[in-house]
Amino acid sequence: MNFKNLLLLAAFGLLAGCGGPPSPAVQGYVEGEYVYVSSPGAGTLDALHVQRGERVRAGDPLFALDAVPEKAARDQAAAQLAQARATLEDLKKGKRPSEIQSVQAQLNQAQAALALAGQELARQEKLAAIPGGAAQQDLDRARSARDQDSQRAAQLEADLQTAQTGSRDDQIAAAEAAVRALQAALARAEWDLSQKSQSAPAAGLVFDTLYRPGEWVAAGRPVVALLPPENVKVRAFVEETRVGAIHPGDPVSVTVDGVRQALPGKVSFISPQAEYTPPVIYSQESRAKLVFMVEAVFDAATAANLHPGQPVDVLFSPLTR
Repeated sequence: MNFKNLLLLAAFGLLAGCGGPPSPAVQGYVEGEYVYVSSPGAGTLDALHVQRGERVRAGDPLFALDAVPEKAARDQAAAQLAQARATLEDLKKGKRPSEIQSVQAQLNQAQAALALAGQELARQEKLAAIPGGAAQQDLDRARSARDQDSQRAAQLEADLQTAQTGSRDDQIAAAEAAVRALQAALARAEWDLSQKSQSAPAAGLVFDTLYRPGEWVAAGRPVVALLPPENVKVRAFVEETRVGAIHPGDPVSVTVDGVRQALPGKVSFISPQAEYTPPVIYSQESRAKLVFMVEAVFDAATAANLHPGQPVDVLFSPLTR
């Protein structure tokens, strides 16, 4: 080997020695778990209150579907409930005062007739004691009239008591059950009506709107896709030889292109399964090919600056020690 070749080998060795150890940062990307807001009922999209890219707060209106059938069902259920309640209150009361007075008058008449029939029976009994004073037929007729008037008076006394006390307990119980059933029907109708308008379940970014006003939306089909800040995370893939040093709750530092300052976060999840298994299972040479997914989360202010699909570099604190 000549002197020139020795110089070239020395130069390559010097360059190789200056490369330094590999960076401890791990490549990853931003992932978002979207909240798809839909209505359990179908209908025409009447109003869309948000636009794509807009930020909303929890409770802000998102969209409204046509609710004419639900309003009609709610009004019908309310009217039926009012009718059932009126029927129940009527059953709890006795008859009207004029009706009670009418029954009382009939009872007075029956009692007067009973008194007269009693007097006539006493007269016929006295005549029957006198030989030839009265026929047996007249005595029997007087006794029958007295008994009939007595039964009539007893009947009217019972009618008067019934008119004053109201309906039977089983009728009232049935009416109360009907009221409860209609209350449940009204609550269901009001819930159906409320579901035609949806609000934001949490604060976040309107990632996408999937329908336009005037379009028909099937039941359960999402209309708005929301991305709450707490649903933004970073996913990185760590080699098997390094993942053992990482634990949930460990701090992480994320570097994003175009952002000078690293973003702080913490480890929230470590996958228990390898993402890639080489043909030779767990040999000493193939372990470096195993990677495990690690997720990191951030506070709301930091997550608002991250975008799904964005490539990042993740630095795990335990790997730098």
